Amino acid sequence: MPEGHTIHRLARDLNRTLRPGAVSASSPQGRFSSDAALLDGRALERANAWGKHLFMEFANAPILHIHLGLIGKLRSKPATDPEQGEIRLRLIGDEQLWDLTGPMICALIDPDDVDTITAKLGPDPLRRDGRPEDFEARMSGRSVPVAAALLDQSVMAGVGNVYRSEFCYLSGIDPRTPAKTLDEQQTRALWDLATTQLKLGVRLNRIVTRDPDEVGTSVGKIGDEDRLYVYKREGLPCHRCGTEIRLLEISKRKAWYCPTCQS
Repeated sequence: MPEGHTIHRLARDLNRTLRPGAVSASSPQGRFSSDAALLDGRALERANAWGKHLFMEFANAPILHIHLGLIGKLRSKPATDPEQGEIRLRLIGDEQLWDLTGPMICALIDPDDVDTITAKLGPDPLRRDGRPEDFEARMSGRSVPVAAALLDQSVMAGVGNVYRSEFCYLSGIDPRTPAKTLDEQQTRALWDLATTQLKLGVRLNRIVTRDPDEVGTSVGKIGDEDRLYVYKREGLPCHRCGTEIRLLEISKRKAWYCPTCQS
């Protein structure tokens, strides 16, 4: 499932490629035709993200709510690109078009619905209204492992399975540690780390957590095999200490950690 940096990057690129001017909206697949007709010919006023949720506001039209889920894709293509695959929604601007396929959620909602959705979400480190104090308070009330709390979108919005393992590693925290036992300094450090890493993810359009000095190249040139510390590296040596990376299951999801660096 795409993590928060991907959705924020999508919002930024949608604003850049579909504004200003009217947007053509259609549903080649047919499952969203009547709703797409309500957006057709409207101008996109703003696309914005909160965690893994994307909201697109059109002039004099309902708000488009998208959650990509596990298999959803929202891809940018040249405006003349032919239709291919099961396209739930196609948005066409002057020079670029966007095809939405396989989303978990694609719906038209009103502002009250947006408030209801976001009220259930935790603070988003990439949003200007994200408050570290809210994150600290939510962590302090969780007895579940830190790795489970980080996946809980009501604690921090936007973090997924890759980032949660990497954040625990970079913070030197055993992923099984009860969230409420972390002190204020540790939770603030997690928030600051999330802010820095997610911003980098938006810029690079991929997750890279390794220190470029360790790899010997710039962060933008780090290859896929070297870009992460622990995620999906069970059985391989830790990049920093050489200890074998281990695999756990936390909240019914796989989690990776180094037993030495995260003792």
